[in-house]
Amino acid sequence: MKVCLLYEDRERVNEKTYYDTASIIQDLGLKAIFLAASKKLVYENGEVKKAEKEDTYLTDTLRSVMMTPLASADEIVFRQSIVEDCIKHEDLIRSLYLISAEVLKKWNELGRGSRDKPGMSNPVTKLVSDIKVLHLFCESLSKIKGLLKQQEEPLSSKGLKRFMAELLSAFSDEREAFVRKVLDDISFYTDGSDREDEGRRQVVRPRIVIECGLEDGLKFSSLKLEEVSSQSAKFYKPGSTMYKIRDFMNSRTPDSFSAVNDVRIKEQAGILEYGIVSYLTDELRAFTDEFNSFFDRLHYQAAFYLAAVQLKHQIDRLGIKWCFPAVCDRRDLEFTELKELVMGIEQRVNVIGNSCCFKKKDLLIVTGANQGGKSTFLRSIGIAQVMMQCGLMVTAEAYSAGIFPHLFVHFTRREDSAMNSGRLDEELNRMDKIVEQLGDGSLLLLNESFATTTEKDGSVIAYDITRALKEAGVRILTVTHLLTFARRIHEESADDPESGVEFLSAERKQDGTRTFRMIRHDPELTSFGLDLYREIVGD
Repeated sequence: MKVCLLYEDRERVNEKTYYDTASIIQDLGLKAIFLAASKKLVYENGEVKKAEKEDTYLTDTLRSVMMTPLASADEIVFRQSIVEDCIKHEDLIRSLYLISAEVLKKWNELGRGSRDKPGMSNPVTKLVSDIKVLHLFCESLSKIKGLLKQQEEPLSSKGLKRFMAELLSAFSDEREAFVRKVLDDISFYTDGSDREDEGRRQVVRPRIVIECGLEDGLKFSSLKLEEVSSQSAKFYKPGSTMYKIRDFMNSRTPDSFSAVNDVRIKEQAGILEYGIVSYLTDELRAFTDEFNSFFDRLHYQAAFYLAAVQLKHQIDRLGIKWCFPAVCDRRDLEFTELKELVMGIEQRVNVIGNSCCFKKKDLLIVTGANQGGKSTFLRSIGIAQVMMQCGLMVTAEAYSAGIFPHLFVHFTRREDSAMNSGRLDEELNRMDKIVEQLGDGSLLLLNESFATTTEKDGSVIAYDITRALKEAGVRILTVTHLLTFARRIHEESADDPESGVEFLSAERKQDGTRTFRMIRHDPELTSFGLDLYREIVGD
């Protein structure tokens, strides 16, 4: 039984992740998103009362899925429709996650994958464990089937509708009845001799009827199993008079032959019980094998969608609008009121958004005033691109972009003791590794790269690398203070409408106020650092 909720035509197996996921997570601040999505918000009277503690499995799952980009628009739409369905049926996806988690927990307690543990080499112990696993699977699948059938509003996504249809077929009412009948018949083997039934203590006994012939020496021949069942009777304390009377009566055959005290026959009866129960359990082996990996897959895939729903609640809590992005040509990028989600989560504010429309562009250069929101703007695009490419919503009123299976970030890093060389050497080494990984459909985000040397040298390096990568078909978005580099690119592209270059600048009003919005503007010859000097030091 497949789950196939992350991909329409396959389970998630050996899918390719981004190169250097650690840098993407660090430079885009994605840990804040993972953490926010892992916490369930508790509401009271329509207001958020508290956030529950982190579910580390949700954190790890979201990280894994987000760092594995989808390859086509169809895959993105398939996953988006399931996210949308899960938002409408939050109780369902949460229940699927919790039920599968409970199955895996109990399965592990029963010794899953631990045949080398003490006691598991005993065939009787193993058989009892297998029967309990069958019970666990049957009860859990019954719960899931009930949940799917009880949805008041029909499921609309292709993925969840197919999942429901296939589960109802693989675990039909007829098959469930058959499995339950077998498990009820052999329940004497796992229930023990003492259990509660409507407040009364009961003893469970097997009833096994075998048709056979007898050969010389009272040896059985031509064995044929006619009936196996479990029967309950009133419990009597061992050693009591009623206990002895019941055992005596149960030991009498129609021919008044008693085997109650014959040790050899008792041993043979035990072997016979084991053989019959083992045989009947093997009859359900196909059922076990079919659902052997089902709960692992369901737990992982439900975790992603539950994290998506909880992330949606976090976004709503901030008052930020969101949308499901659309896929367009790789040279186009268009969005309305795109907001940097990580800043919103960390500062718990509805941050300022930006709107842009770029057609047939390969290189975007952002310059302008210091602390004008340029790096935040670049991160907002990077975060949105990662979220779009894993099927999640984006914090914008509208967003459309191409698919880039090869996404790279090159942000300036603070110098630390772990560096074995200068900062410029470290930047060049990182860039060299990125260049080695570039392929078709590459997007490179540069944030103040090569600013660790002189403006002249940094501009030369930035120009040579940017020009070469652009000619190789790499889409580049760069924030820079290297104004010589920016002006040179501007001069070369000014009279060429097909240059594929766009320039933005952080808006600054006449009085030096930053609006944190990006506007189309030619590169200037200053970053207005004196504004910050006056703000900090004074006139």
